Amino acid sequence: MTSNLESASDSKQFSATEEAAELLRIYEGNMAKCLDLLTQQFGVIQGRSQLLLTLGTVALTITGFSGPKIAESSAFSRLSMTAGILLVLISMVLTLIGTLGIRWATQFRAPTPVETLTEIITYRNRKTKLYEAEMFFLVTGLVFYVASVIAFFLHS
Repeated sequence: MTSNLESASDSKQFSATEEAAELLRIYEGNMAKCLDLLTQQFGVIQGRSQLLLTLGTVALTITGFSGPKIAESSAFSRLSMTAGILLVLISMVLTLIGTLGIRWATQFRAPTPVETLTEIITYRNRKTKLYEAEMFFLVTGLVFYVASVIAFFLHS
């Protein structure tokens, strides 16, 4: 059933209200099934956000061990590593206060099932956009960090 929704969304981007109505249509008005699907989607965001935290933690831990030596090698390495660490930290903070924040699907209550699902989908979409920003900061930070390591190797 999910593939019908995914196929339709490939050709046209649904608004949150349209997606809510489509979910209810696909699941024949069964709100519990709609909530199950959306809950699974929140689980995907949660799992991927935890992966970002893990990657960020690894980068910060490695920096604690090798950072001072790399930073001593050149001004570029020092600046690049500093930028990288700051961007990774921004990603981690956004992840902790953003996508990993909790609001239960059962806390959404609107007058109709479509409106309730629309609120949940809007919330999911905000978390998805925030996840994309977190990913951008993490990847950019890692690029700066790797640039500092490459510069270290070239100057050694």
